[in-house]
Amino acid sequence: MSEDSTNQEDQINEKGTEKEQESKKPKYSFIEDLPGVGPATSQKLRDLGYHTVESLAMATARELEPVGVSEKKAFQIIEAARSAIGVNFIRADELYRMRQTVQRLTTGSKAVDRMINGGLETQTITEFYGEYGSGKSQFCHQLCVNVQLPPERGGLNGGALYVDTENTFRLERIVQMAKHLGLDPEQVVKNIIYAEAYTSDHQMFLLENADEIIKTNNIKLIVIDSLTAHFRSEYIGREMLATRQQKLNKHMHKLIALARAFNTVAVVTNQVMAKPDQFFGDVTHPIGGHIVGHTSHTRIYLRRASHGQVRIARLVSSPYLPEGEEILKVTENGIEDVTEEEKAAKSRGR
Repeated sequence: MSEDSTNQEDQINEKGTEKEQESKKPKYSFIEDLPGVGPATSQKLRDLGYHTVESLAMATARELEPVGVSEKKAFQIIEAARSAIGVNFIRADELYRMRQTVQRLTTGSKAVDRMINGGLETQTITEFYGEYGSGKSQFCHQLCVNVQLPPERGGLNGGALYVDTENTFRLERIVQMAKHLGLDPEQVVKNIIYAEAYTSDHQMFLLENADEIIKTNNIKLIVIDSLTAHFRSEYIGREMLATRQQKLNKHMHKLIALARAFNTVAVVTNQVMAKPDQFFGDVTHPIGGHIVGHTSHTRIYLRRASHGQVRIARLVSSPYLPEGEEILKVTENGIEDVTEEEKAAKSRGR
């Protein structure tokens, strides 16, 4: 038998196996369809913020305690939800094929996209941190527009969910950016679901009850701008640090669960603090400590250049990419690349 025919046979067998696995997978469209979930239990689950099978698949048995079910039954419900979306042990080659479903969203800057290997990944959290005026919210606004572009233009053909904690969201900016990209501003605005969070608990509540909104509105981008503002202002002093970190940890894990369940891009912005006791290097550090650092998959540090609209984006950490640095600019049109002339002027210190 020739090598070509052997390869074809392997491919047919692989496809057949995949189809068999698909056919064996139980399909549950609604949480009421799950074994052991009756009308009373489903209502309690919705009250807890679990409106979809996808969100239940990412839950823990302890989180279902308020529903009043036993630990054993909670495990059964979660396992059934996981079986419906294929959360299980898999071979690395199967994981590689699954990774092909990860999509990328353009930032608007080709230079920054190159630095992060083509754009922001779905199913992960990207964190932008920097001082006031460094361009964090500008990136968030730009991404809300970019996500509505078709894939061939770097978009995801989806909507955006925007949680605003510092009252920095401006529709005027969205309209400017949409016009520049040749999109209908009215339609772009309709595809952004907005909520202002007034406290840290309200912020957590909004995210915990977002699963149905994400599913019904084809949300492909979740933005929290900023992640730490309320936590920083409400939990003051060393004695409150442990409580603050526990809540932040829970909040971020909910975000990553939603990003994975619905194959969305998750973006958070973060405030910074200065460390005056640090004598060498940059004294600017993001808020949230190791909790935020470990949960954010990609961290990008934004800072102003010495002049005008130019910003510097530095890739601080990534699971698989090296550190890097690129320059960009924030204009009326949004996030744009710096021209060669502007790069030359910057290198001359103008």
